Amino acid sequence: MSDSHGRHLAVRAVVALFDNLGVSHIIHCGDVGGVEVFDELVGRPLTFVWGNTDLPAGGLLSYLHEVDLPAPNGAPARIDLGGKRFAVFHGHEPGFDAAIGTLDVDYILHGHSHVARDETIRGRRIINPGALHRARRKSVATLETATDELTFHELPGS
Repeated sequence: MSDSHGRHLAVRAVVALFDNLGVSHIIHCGDVGGVEVFDELVGRPLTFVWGNTDLPAGGLLSYLHEVDLPAPNGAPARIDLGGKRFAVFHGHEPGFDAAIGTLDVDYILHGHSHVARDETIRGRRIINPGALHRARRKSVATLETATDELTFHELPGS
């Protein structure tokens, strides 16, 4: 998911969808929007990056520490899931476009544009799950790493 911009009720709906689908790891591509969103994600395997509107200041960082959510240390966040290598960006970072062609990963995930994307460039699959705020169609995506099957899920009422 990406670009929730503090819309915790939308994130709650997404988490329920992910639970129903058996999602084993949640990735948030930035512009999280604050504590209320993180409250919906506590206790779940989570990787996230900061977006250009996130303010990772003392109070938020203390909260993340208290609820045992590790704060990112820059972008990209790199993770291995299901035998695949991921790099997670928000998409606003300097060097993001260059990284698409040079990183040694299977998937590059990003947000920022509020537009869903599924494209392969130089052997790397670039995925933007869409946005939960300021998007014509609010969407998230799920990826089955064993089959490389990507599914976009539009949220009701969007």
